Amino acid sequence: MRHKKQEVIARTRREYAILDRLVARLRAADWKRRVPRPPTRDPWTVKDALAHIVYWKEHSARVFRGERRLPEMRGLDVPQINGLIYRRWHRRRPAEVVAWHRRVQREVLKTLAANPPEWFSRRQRSPRWPLDFDAHSADHNEFEPVVLQTREESLIILRHVIGRPLEPRVRN
Repeated sequence: MRHKKQEVIARTRREYAILDRLVARLRAADWKRRVPRPPTRDPWTVKDALAHIVYWKEHSARVFRGERRLPEMRGLDVPQINGLIYRRWHRRRPAEVVAWHRRVQREVLKTLAANPPEWFSRRQRSPRWPLDFDAHSADHNEFEPVVLQTREESLIILRHVIGRPLEPRVRN
């Protein structure tokens, strides 16, 4: 699929708005809630999941600007990077992660705006491209049991953290 600049920007803004509304409704206890993770992976909280999403948005924005990985990330595979992000952000306050989330969104939008329209359509890509701006948080449903109130919000949340699609949740 070939993408259009304005559509990518609109999807990026939409996903951010949904995620930001969810984040704004989190209470102190929600940030500390553990999320489903295999026992061989770091024990993420909701806050850690948000830090993960934000890091990969920031990373993709760097790639889109033609920049290299951060020096401390070079040579690491994805699980190693995720571990480093966990160790870097796990002990920080939720307000710091939220501020980073909002700052990175501004950087993402500047990055997308700076690329010419033909850059977006120059090759075939996945319909979910750019994943880290438009679909990554949809793959993380850690926030769902905490704050979801609309069907739209329920679309934006976890499959990838546990490494497989989730079965639909049955609610009584």
